Amino acid sequence: MKNILLLLLLFVGQMAIAQKYAFVDSEYILRNVPAYEAANEQLSQLSSKWQSEVEVRFDEIAQLYKTYQAENVFLSNEMKVKRENEIIEKEKQAKQLQQNYFGQDGELFKRREALVKPIQDEIFNAISDLASENNIAAVFDKASGMGIMFVDSKYDISDDVLVELGYKSE
Repeated sequence: MKNILLLLLLFVGQMAIAQKYAFVDSEYILRNVPAYEAANEQLSQLSSKWQSEVEVRFDEIAQLYKTYQAENVFLSNEMKVKRENEIIEKEKQAKQLQQNYFGQDGELFKRREALVKPIQDEIFNAISDLASENNIAAVFDKASGMGIMFVDSKYDISDDVLVELGYKSE
């Protein structure tokens, strides 16, 4: 029984030693993919445009509120309620617009998904192909902050991934 257990431990130990591991730096790879830079630029422009649009709405609301406060003493109760409701309604619309653009399922998220996800999928497929070709058991991402304290650069396959994708490395 002890001999079988010892043989099993030796076999498992040999398998563990035979495992190959590699590392990639996803930030480095993405910096070297022109389509990713173009997508980020497009998203940045859209974000700025939409942010300006939302800010204009909130500025209009602030101006309405300022005017309301200045004229408050001259307004009837009925007019006060009407103006307050108008301001509240415009604020709801502005917040809804902000949510439509920047919310969890907003336009910016959808555009980012449409522009960046195909690039990320292509990179993942290249990593998977390289791992299969080179019998690599696991590939770790240095950029994800997994708490990796040291990585020997000879196991970094980031440049190989770029070549697999058809791009030059830095």
